[in-house]
Amino acid sequence: MTALPWLWAAFTVLGAAAQTARNATQRELTAVLGTVGATHVRFLFGLPFALLFLAAVTFATGVQLPVPRAEFWPWIVTGAVAQILATALMLAAMNDRSFVVTIAYTKTEPVQTAIFGLLLLGDRLTLALAAAILIASAGVFLMSWKRGLQSGGMRPVLLGIASGGLFGLAAVSFRGAILTLDTSFVPAATFALAVSLAIQTVLLTLYLALRDRAVLGAIFRAWKPSLFAGLMGATASQCWFLAFALTSAANVRTLGLVEVLFAQGVSTILFRQAITAREAVGMACVVFGVGLLLIAI
Repeated sequence: MTALPWLWAAFTVLGAAAQTARNATQRELTAVLGTVGATHVRFLFGLPFALLFLAAVTFATGVQLPVPRAEFWPWIVTGAVAQILATALMLAAMNDRSFVVTIAYTKTEPVQTAIFGLLLLGDRLTLALAAAILIASAGVFLMSWKRGLQSGGMRPVLLGIASGGLFGLAAVSFRGAILTLDTSFVPAATFALAVSLAIQTVLLTLYLALRDRAVLGAIFRAWKPSLFAGLMGATASQCWFLAFALTSAANVRTLGLVEVLFAQGVSTILFRQAITAREAVGMACVVFGVGLLLIAI
């Protein structure tokens, strides 16, 4: 199956929109389910939709499910675990800071993804790419300094940046897993997504069963918003994985920064949270830095 040159960009923008809806829903669920419970929602309720996507792709294309080689498993397990930790840290940061600014902190992810891509997949690092990393990092520093200390300290800043790094590691790992599959890009991406969500669902279900069974019950009682979060999460991930199958993780995550604009709209309309001039300038630096990153790649 041959993809159009711009198709990865369309998948990326759609994924960013769906991810914004999922993040907003998960943020509301954190107050009821806690950080781990709200994190589990995206996987537990996303898995059935991912399996439906896989069944639909298999039926529509007539392609048999790929048989993963041994190297598939380290990539997919690393990505699955990193994404669990990244989501938990992101939701914890949202408890301390505004929705849109937390998303901006995690959106240092593109520059961190470029570094992981260099180390793990051999993606080149040019001078322009290095400049983009410095500009985006300066933007995050500008957003966090003083204002961060006055409003929850450095904890939400560090949580958000760590979350972005883990999301970057997950993105590179998922692309690495997809590239090991001997099939066309749609079945490969969809199969990798279903496997990763299955791993994540099993891990978090076991964790909650051993540590906090009450949260599992609370998750199912909150099934209506959880179902929507699962649908949006699975849709976003399906789009991301399709994009990862077509281009580098750094390209995808850089363009995915449009989520910052979506998050600003959600923060203003739904949560009625204002953004300061300092934060706005910092966000502009992050956007400019990752935009330069996209041009440099």
